Amino acid sequence: MRNEAWRRAAGLIEATPAGAVPVKAFFHPETFTVSYVVHDPATRRAAIIDSVRDYDPASGRTSLAAAEAILAYVTQEELGVDWLLETHAHADHLSAAPYLQERLGGRLGIGAKIVDVQRIFGDLFNAGAGFLRNGSDFDVLFQDGDAFQIGGLQAVALHVPGHTPADLAYVIGDAVFTGDTLFMPDYGTARADFPGGDARQLYRSIRRLLALPGNSRLFLCHDYKTPARAEYCWETTVGAERAENVHVHDGVSEDTFVAMRQARDATLGMPRLIMPSIQVNMRGGRLPPAEDNGRRYLKIPLDAA
Repeated sequence: MRNEAWRRAAGLIEATPAGAVPVKAFFHPETFTVSYVVHDPATRRAAIIDSVRDYDPASGRTSLAAAEAILAYVTQEELGVDWLLETHAHADHLSAAPYLQERLGGRLGIGAKIVDVQRIFGDLFNAGAGFLRNGSDFDVLFQDGDAFQIGGLQAVALHVPGHTPADLAYVIGDAVFTGDTLFMPDYGTARADFPGGDARQLYRSIRRLLALPGNSRLFLCHDYKTPARAEYCWETTVGAERAENVHVHDGVSEDTFVAMRQARDATLGMPRLIMPSIQVNMRGGRLPPAEDNGRRYLKIPLDAA
């Protein structure tokens, strides 16, 4: 478990100065998604993580209200954007990364295994010869353990498959952006039944994250509350997850977790926006190309296996 990528990430957290890395969260209640801006106070350089483009499935209309809130914050704080980071190809919201990149600059990054997602869903949606299944819609494809900079901040990408084959967590200073791998301790863990998902891989990815220092701050991509909790929450710690996560706290074995996760996933319906989200996000957040009438279309495959 303690491979070179993990050691690099753990050392980065342990070496973080007393001042916590600044993180600004943006909660999108329509999709229960949390986007983040993290920046280096010394250089004012920043990364935007898991941004959202608004989409109304009834009308087919998109808008950029959520992205504009991020844009306004970055402008107000006089930040320069080095990175637009995606933890994975989301199935519950459309990414706004290309819009923000056009206005703020920066490089668009995701895990190298996105090519597997593009292959699976490019075929499902019959995306055509113009859709290249090689990750070229992104500027950088991170491998496990790849290090990168946000101004003077050190960062590491960790491959954490299971929810999808391409999931990444980003360790930036003392902050860990987990994507959909983990939820708040009272809510548990991500599903693992999407194409390429695997509950056993998910368990191993989670245990890898929970081997990071206990005071590591975890920033989650979603929160759905629970009947016992009135407020949405999206920040926790490695220590809290190890002690209290209802699905995967210390002492839960891999086989127990896999049996629970598979049984639970069998009861879940598909996310409301999975069809539009995947078509857009496998293209790096870009909408499908316009057809000969000048309009763009999203497809719904009927009776797909």
